[in-house]
Amino acid sequence: MSLYHHLANKDEILDGMVDVVFGEIELPSMEVGWKSAMRDRSHSVRAALTRHPWAIGIMESRTSPGPATLRHHDAVLGCLRSGGFSVEMAGHAFSLIDSYIYGFVLQEVNLPFEEGDDMTEAVESIMPELPHSDFPHLTEFAIERVMQPGYRYGDEFHFGLDLILDGLDGMSERS
Repeated sequence: MSLYHHLANKDEILDGMVDVVFGEIELPSMEVGWKSAMRDRSHSVRAALTRHPWAIGIMESRTSPGPATLRHHDAVLGCLRSGGFSVEMAGHAFSLIDSYIYGFVLQEVNLPFEEGDDMTEAVESIMPELPHSDFPHLTEFAIERVMQPGYRYGDEFHFGLDLILDGLDGMSERS
């Protein structure tokens, strides 16, 4: 109850919490080009949301964004605009990139294994005595990809992000 002596209501608390998370995210640099800036920012967003997975569902829902949130959104749009995107395409790009990051982190933090776990154990616990003939493609994927030395689910993030950024590259008015 003592918090409410300083803040009016639960919404102000949530607004402040979201603003703290946005404050942890690296702003895109205008000196490295939009694509590199968005890649760096995307990794920073992913790291912040991995630390604060509770924030994923409320990051964009706040109707009274704080200064860090506003500064962040302005910097992202400014970076995309300086990269040659129209106002409309900057909005599309911002939404697409963040939807990918939020969705990936949501999936990543809910996986039934931790990064660095022995994937053989994880696969065996998910698919005990898998009837290979019933699930040939899943079995092939598990054996040929997931159970290979060095596999990290988190590396899938880089592939998807590069695919998105490469696709957006053709949408810039400077392409």
